[in-house]
Amino acid sequence: WVFVDIEGRDLGGYVSEARSLVDRSVTLPPGYAIEWSGQYEQIQAAGERLNIAIPSAVGLIFLLLMLHFGRLDRTAMIMLSLPFGLIGGLWAVWLAGYNLSVAVAVGFIALGGVAAETAVVMVMYIDNHVREDRPANREELALSISVGSALRLRPILMTVITVLAGLAPIFLTGGLGADVMRRIALPMLGGMISTTALTLLVIPAVYFAWVGRRLPPAALDE
Repeated sequence: WVFVDIEGRDLGGYVSEARSLVDRSVTLPPGYAIEWSGQYEQIQAAGERLNIAIPSAVGLIFLLLMLHFGRLDRTAMIMLSLPFGLIGGLWAVWLAGYNLSVAVAVGFIALGGVAAETAVVMVMYIDNHVREDRPANREELALSISVGSALRLRPILMTVITVLAGLAPIFLTGGLGADVMRRIALPMLGGMISTTALTLLVIPAVYFAWVGRRLPPAALDE
């Protein structure tokens, strides 16, 4: 057995380079083989499970959205907006110097759920207000979207503050398992910032661009 303690870089990248170097430099006699085990083996197994879990989670979100809205355009509007909600999480992980790991991936899965939930509620509020106002042109549509979005402002801010307040203590304490929990919580903390901007700015803009294309411009005053 050869034990290796790695510090300051990701385990997967180190093993990949080490395996390439060993393959070029070492010639094994017949009957011998090299196995890379330990934490690396566990990470590989967890990565294989995540390759199933992440597409399954995205597919389940898409299915639930279709069952709720019954419309492909509303579902696509929310699904296509999810990457914008992950931008803050990616920046937070990069600034903290964390490498991509199973814990970080779990944090991004949780962030995707929160981003989808806030986007769904925003679209529902806008839909209900537009349905009540029945705008005849783009100017009236913009007004309906603005009012519907404003009704969702306070609940969104309450959700963001609650999530931030709930996750912040993880970074203020130490102990066993704290490092793993930080890697789960950090993408959610950073992602809540971009998710808030996504919900308040991007969703209304995308909604106006999609629905407004079927409406005439504002009528000119005579």
